[in-house]
Amino acid sequence: MKSVPPASLARLSISLPGDLLDELDDMVAERGLPSRSQLIAELVRHALAEHSEVTPGAVLAGTITLIYRADRGQTRQDLTRTQSAYLKEIISSQHVFLEDDQSLEVLLVQGPSERLKALCDDLRKIRRVKQLRLVTTRALLPPLHAQSGAADRRKKGKQP
Repeated sequence: MKSVPPASLARLSISLPGDLLDELDDMVAERGLPSRSQLIAELVRHALAEHSEVTPGAVLAGTITLIYRADRGQTRQDLTRTQSAYLKEIISSQHVFLEDDQSLEVLLVQGPSERLKALCDDLRKIRRVKQLRLVTTRALLPPLHAQSGAADRRKKGKQP
């Protein structure tokens, strides 16, 4: 497989059944995109990110979206306990209240695919979690904190 520099474009020819092409064109029009290529590139990125989710050792960034029903604080306590076990992977959290005693929470996450999958599995085990979806990308967040002091000491052979 040939590697293509990020700034260049490569041509790809594909064959699709007519009805699938019609649906693709409808989607391009509904989204107001300038071309099929833009939509196909987006779909390929999603497929590659999903593939990376099951690739051992792949480090991914993304979001976990939860819908749950609160119950006298127990659900919140279970969510907090579970999330505290994944402090390295959870970058931030946003919570809003929905109708009918439901809540929506979005977690910004980054880490090895196995840890993100384990986090999702542990959150799904919480009794009142109704929906959960992980959406990932292979693009990563830049380092959040510079550790130049510790790195400099290691380079000089000194331990912190």
